[in-house]
Amino acid sequence: MNWTAEEAPADDAQEVWAPAVGHPALQYSSIVDIFCSSCSLQPYVVPASTSSSSSGGPQLLVENNYYAAAAQHHDPTGKGTTMTHEDLSSFEQQMESYMNSPKKLFQERKKEFEDAYNAQFMKQKMHRYPPSIRALDDDGLYTVPRVVAIGPYHHYGGGHLKQAEEVKHAAACHCITLSGRSVEEMYGAVISAANDSDARGLYHTDVMAGLGDDDCFLPMMFFDACFLVMYIIKRSGAENYDPTLYDFFESNDDDIAHDIMLLENQIPLQVVDAVMNMCTAEPLERMKKFIARCKDGCLQDRVVPGFPRVDWDEDYYNEAPHLLGLLRFYVVGKRSSSKPKVSPSDLKKMESIPISAGAIELAEMGIFLTANETTELPDMGLARKWIIFAELSMAPLSLNDARASWLVNMAALELCTTPDFFDKKAEFEDSAVCSYLLLLYMLMHREEDVHELRTRGILQGAGLTNKKTLDFFTSLQRMRLGRCYGLVMVQIASYRMNRPWINLYAFCYRNRKTIAWAGSAIGGFIGIITTLIKLKGAH
Repeated sequence: MNWTAEEAPADDAQEVWAPAVGHPALQYSSIVDIFCSSCSLQPYVVPASTSSSSSGGPQLLVENNYYAAAAQHHDPTGKGTTMTHEDLSSFEQQMESYMNSPKKLFQERKKEFEDAYNAQFMKQKMHRYPPSIRALDDDGLYTVPRVVAIGPYHHYGGGHLKQAEEVKHAAACHCITLSGRSVEEMYGAVISAANDSDARGLYHTDVMAGLGDDDCFLPMMFFDACFLVMYIIKRSGAENYDPTLYDFFESNDDDIAHDIMLLENQIPLQVVDAVMNMCTAEPLERMKKFIARCKDGCLQDRVVPGFPRVDWDEDYYNEAPHLLGLLRFYVVGKRSSSKPKVSPSDLKKMESIPISAGAIELAEMGIFLTANETTELPDMGLARKWIIFAELSMAPLSLNDARASWLVNMAALELCTTPDFFDKKAEFEDSAVCSYLLLLYMLMHREEDVHELRTRGILQGAGLTNKKTLDFFTSLQRMRLGRCYGLVMVQIASYRMNRPWINLYAFCYRNRKTIAWAGSAIGGFIGIITTLIKLKGAH
């Protein structure tokens, strides 16, 4: 990458990104130095020496095509570059090796698969949306960026994202100015962080195959990190902020907050930290305030004087994959009640129990819904109430489009990072968001259930209408069962089995108005008879 700086001509509007007054005006020597002009996969052409040796007929031709295609997908550089003379010679030797020992190819593919799907790597990977999430979002409301693309998955996603690309350049200029470092030093820190975190290897290979490091990927990491850092600094309450950049962030705040918490719109947190550490004297404090502010408005509408705080976990921060993962960690929190000991038979029950009851059906069973006081997502479950009844408590929610998007993306992250929620190694917190959404889905069969949840304080605020709320939660039915949800289902099933009088109570609950009217009528009738008897006795 060419970092030669030139004085920018005043009338050159095409290649100049203008910082605010007081900042140095820089222009890269060529736009190609910033982003590559085109990034595409090269079609594979069978080398002449390989194709000319196809004397073995159709079968050998098919084998040649298969192994050649497999080898092309196995690009060790990951840069999708055109083969040189030396590469071609090496390629032919590799093909000969595969033809002599086909098992070797399968062994290599097996190792690649094991490396790509080991548990630790899945925690750090920049994931794509699983099919269950894509299926519920045909309109892209929860999966497609509105203003800014972060990372490679949506980088060429459409014209509506172009304005933010220009803002990224301005953000980079402000980061350089704030740091007091040279451009080379800032960019070098990003390269070092990207290499240390193996940033390139964290993304899906089909997307990365057409992106070279120097002309596409590393500049993308640099500009995206600068954009995020300036937004984080702004949201953390920084003073003396550039007014032009402030106005852009403020006018697009809801959309940017939506975009930077999309599962497919992430870059490694280590890369963001590399820029943050150079731009402010208190990088960790800025990040704490940013996450605390996001967490505070993630589930409920709350007005907290001053800046909210979080109980910071330094160990998790050092291993968090990206901003979405960091936010999910603090939104989920820890289960405050003691974690129940779960036997293998209990796990089987959790996975297979066929309980489904709406909010009104639970009320007919003598189970009362209530918003818990901790507001922690894993704190959901049944507790005894008045000896014979029970209380189902869970965190309250003020649902709107923004919160729906954050919850869906946090659930998508859980689905990607924990393949089996009921595995012995899995914790209740690993599937807390999925469990929370599924429990709300189970409670909503019709709009009357939504109204009941509002009455009980589970759903709060204006937010979405009852119908939109119902439509949103019913779209989640394909989501994988979580451990907290499974535990609640076991508790409800046990409650139902141990309460033989439930049918009688349900009849009384459903007909409570009629019973109350009849009781009043009978009471009135008895009162009249009593009065008549007294009058008769008086005479």
